[in-house]
Amino acid sequence: MELKLTKPIVFFDLETTGINIANDRIVEISILKVYPNGNKESKTWLVNPEMKIPKEVTEIHGITDEKVAKEPTFADLAKEINRLIEGSDLAGFNSNRFDIPLLAEEFLRVGVDFDMKNRVGVDVQVIYHKKEQRTLGAAYQYYCGKSLENAHSAEADTNATYEILKAQLDRYDDLENDIKFLNEYSSHKKRADFAGFLMFNEKDEEIFTFGKYKGKKVVDVLEKDKGYYSWIQKADFPLYTKKVLTAIKLRSFNNKLD
Repeated sequence: MELKLTKPIVFFDLETTGINIANDRIVEISILKVYPNGNKESKTWLVNPEMKIPKEVTEIHGITDEKVAKEPTFADLAKEINRLIEGSDLAGFNSNRFDIPLLAEEFLRVGVDFDMKNRVGVDVQVIYHKKEQRTLGAAYQYYCGKSLENAHSAEADTNATYEILKAQLDRYDDLENDIKFLNEYSSHKKRADFAGFLMFNEKDEEIFTFGKYKGKKVVDVLEKDKGYYSWIQKADFPLYTKKVLTAIKLRSFNNKLD
């Protein structure tokens, strides 16, 4: 089943130096952009992460320091990547928890603003886990009847994810062929930031999910503990988390002026 789209959707996958959203870097990114008329545009880049790739990570995706030494950095590619994904919804496999947050960090690190205000994300892994509880390779075999060659190649994983989503729509009658529905279905709890340090409660109020203020409203904590905001800004939190926290702080300040 082909996707019913009102705007382009970008399927993408990252290979990285590790799984720390705040500190690790992209070494490969593959994008498959699908347009409402069915046309497709794809692009894959190797990326110089400007840091060593741990041996144990290289053993997973096969990308070595030597392979990316002469490749462009993310700063070199940021404008082109941003142009390609601009105005598009996003989709991937475990993308809500990893790929989108890490991509946001890379953009913010080089001064390119990034948010999800005018787009949604569809996480094909969440749909799969809610339905079948398996991995990407198993999902590809299960839904598409194919073996995933070159697993942990960003391009292979990206194209497999696109095919899996279409097959999921064919298989499950209760899955609506609508990107907003798939966004809601493939989301876990409603996050205020990508990494899940800030969530929305049942009243759509931002709360902390960690530390001594876990479960407490952000605006109340910032009012009560004046130093907590500064501590987070200086600590090893993702840049996007810090950006969202700043926006909440400014919103609260402006509300007091009204």
